[in-house]
Amino acid sequence: MGLADFKLDGKVALVTGGGSGIGLGIAKSYIDAGAKVVIVGRTESNLQEACETMGENAAYYVYDITRQAGIPDLVTTIEKEQGVIRILVNNAGVHLKAHTSETSDEAFLKVIQTHVLSSFTLSREVAARMAANNIAGSIIMISSMTGIMALDRVVAYTTAKTAMLGLMRGLLADYATHGIRVNAIAPGWIESRMLHQALDNDLPRKDKILNRIPFNKFGHPQDIGNAAIFLGSNASAYVSGVLLPVDGGAAVGF
Repeated sequence: MGLADFKLDGKVALVTGGGSGIGLGIAKSYIDAGAKVVIVGRTESNLQEACETMGENAAYYVYDITRQAGIPDLVTTIEKEQGVIRILVNNAGVHLKAHTSETSDEAFLKVIQTHVLSSFTLSREVAARMAANNIAGSIIMISSMTGIMALDRVVAYTTAKTAMLGLMRGLLADYATHGIRVNAIAPGWIESRMLHQALDNDLPRKDKILNRIPFNKFGHPQDIGNAAIFLGSNASAYVSGVLLPVDGGAAVGF
């Protein structure tokens, strides 16, 4: 193994929610590693701006992944126009900060649908095509610290991010014989719009989190991007079913 094993030259990577935050950090890292990156999201202006910063090896498709019925056609279109997908990063998500007693069924389902149901449909379609084309590809779930530890006022988000780990294991069991790897990353508290929405008006919560992180600072999207390079590359050829925290030590800190 050498540095060449970490390169993604010629590989097509699909990153959902790739127009901003962690998704954009992953997409940029993949571009730097030589991949051709396709980002998907709902807001064209964000996607267009992101692609302009990444250059000619980036493309975007405007699509709301909660529209599950159209996902098979979306994947077919992407592969026809961009090439067979070899890496899928299920990153798109929404946050909901509310006590359980204040979380409606509709709000709960919206979070589950965005994170879990859409990731299932996308993974099923991409994995089936990987298997049919004899591609030992990589599927990556972006989970969360809430998939590891209990946090208050995020019951829907916690449920969704934990369910993605079950999805990871189920996909691994069904597709390992095809050489398809399925792993998950649990980002810690990473500088992003979502992080600031959750913490900027809740300073006691922000201080509590920082005190929990041994590094005593928030991470950056590139930190997640570097982990995603490893899990998407040949360097992790024998790694599957792993939840990789990228959290400054928060999961084991005291």
